[in-house]
Amino acid sequence: MFSALGSALHRRRIAVLLLALVVTVLATAYGGSVSEKLTNGLSDYDDPGGGNVVARETIVRATGIDSQQGYVLLVRTGERVEPGSAPPEAVAAAGELLRSRPEVKEVFDYSSELGGPALISRDGRSTVVVGAVRPITDKQAVAAEEALQKAIAEDPALRDSASLGGATPGHVQVGEISDEDVSNAELIAFPIVLVVLFLVFRGLVAALVPLLGGIVSLLLTMAGLRLTTDFMTVSAGAMSLAFALGLGLSIDFGLLIVSRFREEVAAGGDRGDAIRRTVATAGRTVLFSALTVAAALAALTAFPHPYLRSMGVAGVITVLSAALFALVGLPALLAVLGHRINALAPRRWQRSAGASAATEGRWHRMASAVMRRPGMFAVVATGVLLLIASPLAGVRFTGVDPSLLPQETTAGRVAAVLDREFAEPATAPLQIVLRTDGAEDRARLGSFAERIGKVPGVESVAAPFELDGKHWEIDAVLAGSPLDDRALDAVERVRDLTAPYPANHTGMTADFLAQRESIGDSLPLAGGILAGVTLLLLFAFSGAIVLPLMALVMNTLTTGAAFGFLVWVFQDGNLGFSAQSGLEATTPLLVFALAFGLSTDYNVFLLSRIKEARALGMDERAAVAHGLSRTGSIVTSAAVLFCVPVGALAASRLVFIQELGLGAAFAVLIDATLVRALLVPSLMALLGAANWWAPAPLRRLHRSVFPDRSKAAAPVPVPDSGPASHEKAPEPVA
Repeated sequence: MFSALGSALHRRRIAVLLLALVVTVLATAYGGSVSEKLTNGLSDYDDPGGGNVVARETIVRATGIDSQQGYVLLVRTGERVEPGSAPPEAVAAAGELLRSRPEVKEVFDYSSELGGPALISRDGRSTVVVGAVRPITDKQAVAAEEALQKAIAEDPALRDSASLGGATPGHVQVGEISDEDVSNAELIAFPIVLVVLFLVFRGLVAALVPLLGGIVSLLLTMAGLRLTTDFMTVSAGAMSLAFALGLGLSIDFGLLIVSRFREEVAAGGDRGDAIRRTVATAGRTVLFSALTVAAALAALTAFPHPYLRSMGVAGVITVLSAALFALVGLPALLAVLGHRINALAPRRWQRSAGASAATEGRWHRMASAVMRRPGMFAVVATGVLLLIASPLAGVRFTGVDPSLLPQETTAGRVAAVLDREFAEPATAPLQIVLRTDGAEDRARLGSFAERIGKVPGVESVAAPFELDGKHWEIDAVLAGSPLDDRALDAVERVRDLTAPYPANHTGMTADFLAQRESIGDSLPLAGGILAGVTLLLLFAFSGAIVLPLMALVMNTLTTGAAFGFLVWVFQDGNLGFSAQSGLEATTPLLVFALAFGLSTDYNVFLLSRIKEARALGMDERAAVAHGLSRTGSIVTSAAVLFCVPVGALAASRLVFIQELGLGAAFAVLIDATLVRALLVPSLMALLGAANWWAPAPLRRLHRSVFPDRSKAAAPVPVPDSGPASHEKAPEPVA
């Protein structure tokens, strides 16, 4: 199949390239509006079937107020504010401004029953005015935030004394910061990637080809996401993932295809044979690599949360887009370029075969050294990975709120002041919704409210009030910030109380607890999908069951080390990052899926060459050394190049994007160095021929479905396995 595809792409190369150009132009036109269709709200992190969502929807139907929206105007007064005193001019102006907004349903300040003195700072010179908001779209929120900022700047009473914060401005500013940071990451990554590609490929034309693939795959992904928005919610975070993953995978796949094509050309075949053999060998590897990465990201769709589902769908679309270019567009382009793939390279950088052999010889010697003492290297590598993973023992998780915003944003400044200068600001109360079905006993409701007020961590409780004919609501002010341990413990205790009627809980704290529990409930299904599909794909690729199981173990070690590193950096506050209360709850899932998929991706790169060597008669250890010598530089270069766009996300001003970028980059580097260079050859040497074991029925099934054509695809005979003996070298990667 792959040989036939390669031959067809060579024969129809011009037509294929023209078709690819037309598809790319159409994708650009269609996908250009995708950003307008993406969502950016706290509801993206909710389980739509959760009790907290039921409570919030009940409140919205009865009152028209959405607890996930809202404004907080922080007002610094020139005089001390006392409970019961008349509001100063700036506070009165803030209240009037919020009441003038059509989306605001209710306004309260320190003179209101809910909140009261809690809305005054400890020194009495600052207070907050809170506006409860009806449900609005993301576009409406952006327009409203802009209008409020303009009104504050134009009002003499508020210009120098008021700052706008709260959930709605926080959502808007998170989106703005995210878009700016992704754009900045692109500006940082593209020139660096181009320079590194030039150094790796030793030529400008060869360097531009994978970069072109990254651009095309990103445009295709944007079109795919635009189509997806017609059927489901797609979070704005999907674009950050698409950028980093699309560029990184396109470079990975391009590196593999281009290096194999150069090798085939150097072996003396004509251009058509080179394309056919490249697609038959590297193309097959790319397909299985793409499927394994896509499977890892598809596991995210097992979670009911729109954010995680959209990240999973975006990841699958991105992977398939990168693979489509690598399997169709890139071979056709190489068929046109031929030897010109090496054009625009300094003469002194055009490597000789001997230089390439020396490079491969170093990898061969290292693999041979590792396999002489496989037990020792396996223990050392595993010990290092476990040591890096050890901070996981103290991991904590947190959610997304305005406090994650940088101080340069008004919502970030307001959140920081509330946390620092206010005792217990009632801007995110716990809302308990009880279903009475019209047969309520007000005495029982009042007694329940009193019991809530006695729970440690609950500062005050408002009187129960009727929402509609079937539901009542009780609001409780919590101690501390909404996502700190005191507030979380208090809500858990309130939920453990025996309520007089069926109760659901919402508010920022209750919503985070519901999110965390829903993630925990979905983990077994996601893990089963990830492990099952990965095992199936690796069996289809290798024909063995031991190697896929070993890959699962190694991938788990890699991701564990990445998580431990994230805890050490962000939760403990190292490498110049400020200590956080915990890791954002969804980030470890994204890092795990990315790291797991990419680890399998690099494993497929290596196994493909080991299989070829074994098919041509090399023994187990010689085949492993040969495979590592032929892929060591490719995997290392691919990892470095992948880490540039992904690692650029670590420069974001949003902590959860920093965690994603740094965690994925660290996992890839660990896997491409420590795991691939030490752990894989040592374990394969220890297992020997058992690596390729499978029960007889499975072996027969594999041979019937995937007949072995590796000998027919091999371009050159495999020489003696000594450290200085290698195939005639291609013009290579570094």
